[in-house]
Amino acid sequence: MTICFWTNLKAPGLLLLALLILCFFPGVFPSRLVTLKSIQIFNTHEWFNAKATVYFHCKGEERIILPDVKEAHVVYTFRGEESWQPLTELPNKKCKRCGLYEMGTLKSEDVFDEWEFCSSDFIDPIRNYVRFKDKEFNATFFCPQCAYVENGSDHASGSNNLANTGKEMDARLIILISATVPTVSILGVVAAYIYWPWRKREQDHARFRKVI
Repeated sequence: MTICFWTNLKAPGLLLLALLILCFFPGVFPSRLVTLKSIQIFNTHEWFNAKATVYFHCKGEERIILPDVKEAHVVYTFRGEESWQPLTELPNKKCKRCGLYEMGTLKSEDVFDEWEFCSSDFIDPIRNYVRFKDKEFNATFFCPQCAYVENGSDHASGSNNLANTGKEMDARLIILISATVPTVSILGVVAAYIYWPWRKREQDHARFRKVI
């Protein structure tokens, strides 16, 4: 009975712990979300000077239409809080095939550019990545959680990257432990509160059987 009781408590307890960590410490599992900071298109592929419908798309994902980008040679800037942001989320060590496109009305869709989009592209200290295609567009993307690698030799860059990764892991471990200790204590109190009446009833039943 006791073993079954604690087994039943284990799964809800772990689920509660995971939910608490995700809700109160979202930085423990950072997301590499990419937003668009600015864009300027140099050419529209529509006939008769029709306004363009420009969109961003990564393979296997939904198209993200840029509703404000209509005219060429106009610099459009964004805050990253627009309803259509973020554009995508990048994995840590793999790239995505993404591109900038224009919907066609009288002909098939046109391609401004397609490229392998990687978190390692964000190499400047403020995590910006500029994508430029001659006679097509100039865009600046932003990914605050993407890894920054300082310029220099490959060995130095690798060492700095490992050091930064180690510091991030230490910080996450400290946060995780800080979240786990009080949570486990609370779960222990709750478990004891539930377990003690049940244990007392078992003892009373045992005494009652001995008397009989």
